[in-house]
This record gives sequence, C-alpha cells and structure tokens, in this order.
Amino acid sequence: LGVPRCGASLHELNKALRIELNANASCVWQIQRNVNQTIRLILSYFKFAPSSSCETESIKVYDGPSTNSPLLGQVCNDTDAVPVLQSSSDSLTFLIRTNSVAFTRNFFVFYYFFSPESKIENCGGQLTGPNGTFTSPNYPAPYPEFTYCVWHIQTEKNTKINLQFQDFFLELDQNCQFDFTAVYDGLTTNTGLIGKVCGRAQPTFESSSNVMTVALSTDYANSYRGFSAQYTSAPLPGPVEPNIFLTCSSDSMKIVLSKSYVASLGYNETDLQLNDPSCRPLVTDSVIFSFPLASCGTIKKDEGQTITYTNIVSLSATGNIITRQKSIEIIAKCKMENNSTLEVIYITKNNIIQNTTAVGRYNVSMSFYDSDSFSRPVHESPYYVDLNQPLFVQASLHSTDPNLLVFVDTCIASPQPDFGSLTYDLIRSGCSKDDTVVTYPPREHYGRFKFNAFRFLRSFPSVYLQCDILICDSNTTNSRCTEGCISRHKRAVSSYLWKTNTVAGPIRLKRDLRSADHSESLTKADAEETSNLQQYSFYSLSFVVLISNIIIVVAVTVKYHKRQAAYGYQKIQSS
Repeated sequence: LGVPRCGASLHELNKALRIELNANASCVWQIQRNVNQTIRLILSYFKFAPSSSCETESIKVYDGPSTNSPLLGQVCNDTDAVPVLQSSSDSLTFLIRTNSVAFTRNFFVFYYFFSPESKIENCGGQLTGPNGTFTSPNYPAPYPEFTYCVWHIQTEKNTKINLQFQDFFLELDQNCQFDFTAVYDGLTTNTGLIGKVCGRAQPTFESSSNVMTVALSTDYANSYRGFSAQYTSAPLPGPVEPNIFLTCSSDSMKIVLSKSYVASLGYNETDLQLNDPSCRPLVTDSVIFSFPLASCGTIKKDEGQTITYTNIVSLSATGNIITRQKSIEIIAKCKMENNSTLEVIYITKNNIIQNTTAVGRYNVSMSFYDSDSFSRPVHESPYYVDLNQPLFVQASLHSTDPNLLVFVDTCIASPQPDFGSLTYDLIRSGCSKDDTVVTYPPREHYGRFKFNAFRFLRSFPSVYLQCDILICDSNTTNSRCTEGCISRHKRAVSSYLWKTNTVAGPIRLKRDLRSADHSESLTKADAEETSNLQQYSFYSLSFVVLISNIIIVVAVTVKYHKRQAAYGYQKIQSS
C-alpha cells in the first residue's frame, strides 16, 4: 500500500493508493505497463473539502499516458456513485486538484490490469422477471479476486424493487474501500447510489422505480463467501395529485394545501414556511396561508403590461442534521392582467414543475364626491345637479399594496348606459378634451378629476360616465401613470401594469327634478276633476231617465180613457 504525496509514475500490475492532500494541490499519477491489457481504476473512497465544486476541486481521469489524453470521467464532491473507470489501452492518467481551503483531503484509489476477454462465470447479467435470485461468483465458496460484476434488474412498469441480501459476507473495513457491493437506483452505476456495504450483514434496499443496479468489486486479498440475494417487485402507489388552491384579490393572497398532499410528500404542517418564516399558517383540515399582498416576503415584479406578486411555500425537514427527502418549493404567483388576476401555482420537485391557474380581478370603483376634498361621496342615484355645476370624480383601487398608482387614461360620457353611438370625450389618453376638465396628479390608490355638468341635446335626461383606469408600480420611473397627456403616436411606447374600465352615473339636471314634481301635481288635479265630472254626468243621466219614464206612464193612461169613451154599450133590438 503506497502513500505518495503528490503524483507518481506507476508500473505494477495492481496497486492500492492511500492519498492525502492539502490545499492548492495539483498532482498527476500515470499508470502504464507494456502489456496487452487494459486498466480498471476504482475510486472507492474520496473526501474533498466541504462545499467544494467541480470547478475548483476534482479528480479527472484520462484514457492514456497524459492529461492531454481523452477524458474518461470526473469525480467531485457531489459525485453520487462509487466510480469504476476502465481504459482502452495499457495506460491511464489521473489528476487531483484541490482548492485553497485549509482541509485535509483523503482518497483511496485501487487499480489493476486485466484482460477484457476473460470472463468470470455468474458475474453480473440482466434480471427481468417480477422476482428472482442471484449470487456472487463461486457462492458459497470465496469470490475470486480482481472481480467487478454488475447486475441490472428491471421489472414491469409502475412497480418498485425490493432487494434483500439473505446471506452477505465480504471483507470488512471502515469505509468499504477494499471489497464492496454498491446498489444504485437506476440502470447505471454513474449516479443514484442507494448504499455501499461490506462485512457481515443482511442489508435491504428499495428502488423508486422498476430499475435497480447492483455492483460487486473485489481486490486481490481476503476473499470470503460473498452473498446470496433475492429481489421482489411491488406496485408503485398511485400518484397523489397536488391538492393546492390559490386565491388572489386586490388585498391578499390565500394558499390552501390539503394535509394529505403535504403528508404524501413526506412532510407535516410544521415543515412549511413562506418567504418570511414568521408568517405562520392556520392549520385546520387544511394548511392555510392567508396574508396581505405586500407582506410575508411577497415579491412584486413589473413585467411591462402586467404586475406579479410571488411568494414561495418551502417544504423542508426540521430538527435534523441531514435529510434524504427531496427539496420541494410551491411557487404561488398572482398575475394582474387586463381586467383580471391570473393565479398561478408552480410546484418544483427535483426540477419538475407543475402548475394550476384560476381567475380573479382587481377591485376598482368610481364615485362622485361633493367637493374637491374628496371626503364625502355622493350616494344617491340619479345624482341631480345644476347645469354647469362642478362635479368631482374619484376612481379608487382597493388594495393592500401601498406602492401602486391609479391614473385616469380615458373618460367618455353618454346619454345611454350601454355607451352606444352617441358619446362625448372628457379625457382621452390622459389629455383633457373638454374645457372644464381638470385632472389631479396621481395619488396612491386614487385617480381624480373634475368637470362642469352639461346635458346632451335632443332632450336626453341622463348622462353616464365610463373611464379607463390604469394601475402602475409607483417604484417604476417614467411609468404611464406619471406621463400625463400623451399624443396618439406615442402610445405604443407607453407601458402600464393593469387596465380596467368602470362606470358612474346617471347624472340628471335639477330642473328635470322640478319638472317631474310639477307634472305629478298636474296629473293629480286632472284626476280629481275627471272624477267629479264623471259623478255629475251620472246624476244628470239618472234624472233624464226618471223624467222620461213619468212621461211614458202619463201618455198610456190618457190614451186608455179615450178608448173607453168611444166604445159605449148598445142595446140590441129584438125582432
């Protein structure tokens, strides 16, 4: 066993190297022998400086006599495997570089020459049934020296593999540097190391999918009986659908996660936190984060025509020094778009992103006020005013985000609530189109202007207002809300975060109110007069009918008496 300090030229058929290096090392080992064989290099133990990267600290292995030869592989602090590399000829070179951190690095490297044509019976292979068994070469007799065997296990899709070593006896050492078995979660030995074992044990392993790889590596001394292993397959549990709901409003963001979904990820409600860890959830049957938009570490971003509010629910185990749980982040995003809020959830899990969307909107209202102090809104509708009376209008954004500006971009008037063909411009592109319009500078959450009352010709009684409202980030310089009046040809280069329109009205003149009252009085008097006339007509008609009946009775009586006088009795003469 050699302990070279920094580099060497090696010619032995096999050799084990225990290497110890400090900071700022750059050492080259060249292995070469004039034989018709290839070289297998096993890096069975490596300990780099903590938090080192591949760029500053690594082992590079080259397929040839120098560092100018083709690169076979690279080993770094985050290498998730027990690297075994093989040359294509009788020479191989490896370079170890360390960074400036004061730390003692330790490596164990073992190599041997061998003939690729030579085969060892029962050494590796493909295992594809739903269950099966396999053993190390010569089991239960001692396994051969200079052995490297790889078994690939693959079962049906949507299953996982359970591997159990029923008998296991390999050479024992603290770091399993000499003889070892390595188990990988996948079809290669390059990454996905589940575990490395040696000595006497009965270890068990489980894959995350339907593929698993088992490797056996031995050196030149101290062989034992090896192992006997059995594997079985079992159905993978069905995927748990993300059970997350996101609600956005002008004031707040609400994230609801089901406890069962959190548990399916291997966490509980105490493991969840927002960007600001002091914002804790309400835990009932669900885990609920509800908070104002501009709080709990929410990040606001101006994206040209939209504004987004983003917060992240992080899931991380607490109270442990290490963990093997996957890191998960749930990214909740409220995206304020044209006349709506787009709610987006991204779930990141090992660079896999899922998302779900919903729809909401900003809460914007518009009202008339009785003075330029804008302290008392007008609640009655219709709003009766005098001709040429100053009218004060305020558009209000109801949001907890203090860094927003409201700007009245365009405002039109119409005698019809559906704003048909007949309209009149008060404001267009921030420019006053009526001589009486006065706009006030944009304020946090308020857009204000005033104009003098008017009426449309052709006796339309009402006036309605419809305004386009823009919302901008107050931290953005030269936003549309601060530009004021712009000409039509410049509108293409202007930007804002969100746009909506809102309606106020109707407005009616007070003389219309007086006319309506007078009309009501006249109608009541006419109704009383008509009722009296109808009563008089009824009495007159009744009197006429009575007199007519009396005349008819008198006439019949007189005629009867006259007929009695004309037809008197006559005596009949007898013959």
